[in-house]
Amino acid sequence: MTGAGAGAGPADGAASSAVVGARQLYDRVAQETASIVIRRYSTSFGLAARLLGAEIRQDVENVYALVRIADEIVDGVAAAAGLSAERVLTMLDALERDTEEAVESGYSSNLVVHAFAISARSAGIGSDLTRPFFASMRADLSRTVHTPETFQEYVYGSAEVVGLMCLRIFLRGHDVDDAQRAAFVVGARSLGAAFQKVNFLRDLSADHDELGRSYFPGVSVDELTEAQKRSLLDDIDADLDRSAAVLSQLPKTSCRAVALAQELFAELAKRIRTTPASELVRTRVRVPDPVKLRIAAGALAGRTPTSSIPTIDESHR
Repeated sequence: MTGAGAGAGPADGAASSAVVGARQLYDRVAQETASIVIRRYSTSFGLAARLLGAEIRQDVENVYALVRIADEIVDGVAAAAGLSAERVLTMLDALERDTEEAVESGYSSNLVVHAFAISARSAGIGSDLTRPFFASMRADLSRTVHTPETFQEYVYGSAEVVGLMCLRIFLRGHDVDDAQRAAFVVGARSLGAAFQKVNFLRDLSADHDELGRSYFPGVSVDELTEAQKRSLLDDIDADLDRSAAVLSQLPKTSCRAVALAQELFAELAKRIRTTPASELVRTRVRVPDPVKLRIAAGALAGRTPTSSIPTIDESHR
């Protein structure tokens, strides 16, 4: 008679190997799905992502894919499918729960959430960043105008925390002291804020006419003045300046890609500045593809934006 223990070893080993193989395949498919999502939704991001180091590129794409899916829930796709406002909120809440559970357990049946969890667990991204993000997404379902306070909260949750998620990926495995990390946090938050504010400006008409939202406090889309536009752009330039102050000191695996993203949005801000306010509320300003490629060539060559703000001490590099 053959003992149970004697026969269990090889079978268990084969089963274990099969499970590991299945998990690896699932991980790959999940991350490939995340890459498809972000490349189909953002040509500018896809261009910048190509300059990321191979060891972090997929992680950043995983983060942005989750952000994109959440954004689509609140930006009309779910409503266009016939879902009520209550059902849309239920779906967003479910996505948040799924995200937190996946980060804790390492698994989700939602491929994009699963991909995000892989990167979150590796880089130390937790609910301290995901909860403010989902809170801002939830605000889009209930708030159509903002006060200065709610605007700051919204920008932090919808954009700055995404920059902080990416920063944790960028710095994974790098020895960074407290002072340098604090400077990078300021840069990441400032760049995220600049990206969001530029998007608000170029999407003024769509946000107002299609979604019924007005993000900038005290600014009426129908009555936008040149002075208001200049003030908003000056604020964006200040954000970009703070980001540029530390950008060159990021690890090489992320520096060129972030420089490209910053320069693309700086170029977009410049074009918005030369667009009359009366036209800005009727059209969506964009950066032509040849200009994007020229900026990409500069980033590839290692050129980074400069800032008048003193950088952190060179000894921290």
